[in-house]
Amino acid sequence: MTSESPGARAQLALGVTTELYNDVKKLWIKHSKAEDARDLDGLIATLAEDCVYEIIPTGQRWEGHDGAREFYTTFLTAFPNVRFDLRDIVIGPQGVIEVTQMSGTHRGVWAGMEPTRKKVSVPIVIHFPWNVEPKKFSGEKIYFDTAEFTKQLAE
Repeated sequence: MTSESPGARAQLALGVTTELYNDVKKLWIKHSKAEDARDLDGLIATLAEDCVYEIIPTGQRWEGHDGAREFYTTFLTAFPNVRFDLRDIVIGPQGVIEVTQMSGTHRGVWAGMEPTRKKVSVPIVIHFPWNVEPKKFSGEKIYFDTAEFTKQLAE
């Protein structure tokens, strides 16, 4: 039997309306377009001030707008040609869950790993939690298979 955290119970209580669905979807599209354009200010504009970026399998965490900027600057330096190919998406009052194939070449330090110049292509799942008050995302929670990621960079 699975127990729910108090946060999950509050999320389940959120009502689904067409307006809310459209708000979440429009912001996700804006966020995605800004990321594709490497528009850091556009990305930050989609985030609540107290946003948190977490890479769940590595334990890395960045907080606030400054943290989000650091995350993106570091990530986009490490993988300057990164590409995300959307495979599946779920949009609701709790935010967005995106399943994507991330591909790129490791050209900068990432998670303490020196650049390998190797290509990597791994499926990742990203949760963009919705923050009701500012009507923005509370950051991102990123999940992926670290063993597969590390294996590809070592080959």
